[in-house]
Order: sequence, then C-alpha cells, then structure tokens
Amino acid sequence: MNIVELLIYLAVAGLAGAIGQAIAGYSRGGCLVAVVVGYIGALFGTWLARSLGLPNWLSISVGGAAFPFLWAVIGSALFVALISILARGRL
Repeated sequence: MNIVELLIYLAVAGLAGAIGQAIAGYSRGGCLVAVVVGYIGALFGTWLARSLGLPNWLSISVGGAAFPFLWAVIGSALFVALISILARGRL
C-alpha cells in the first residue's frame, strides 16, 4: 500500500466515522477523531458481523485491501453511542 492508497483509506474511514457520529448524535473533535472512530468502527463492525455470521456488504477496495464501509458505519455508530453514554456520566 503506497501513500496515496493510505490517504484514500483514511478518507474513507473518516467518512464512515463522520456518518457514524451523525447517526449516534454525538460528535467530539474534528476530522482526525472521525478517522479514528471510523477505523475503530470498521474493526468493531467487522468483528460483530463475523460473530453473527453476516455477509460483508458495501465493501470498498483500496489498493487490494477491502474496507467494510457499511460495517464501519454501523460499528462507529455503536462505538460513539457507547462513548456518549460513558461521557454523560462524567459531565
């Protein structure tokens, strides 16, 4: 994976994270946070889909590496909802 493919991969992760934050209704931080949330959401969503035996829908291929966009959005929405529940208790 070269630098351009990595940047595209991170942009797709950022888009998935931003959509996940919008679905959850909780947004802290900017673009970098959206990228991190999207990447964590992709890991969590893919793990959840494999555990439940669900197929990989709407996967984006970047440089031979597949990014599970739908599961990233679902996973990031769940991750952000969990963060908002935990942060609500501290505020």
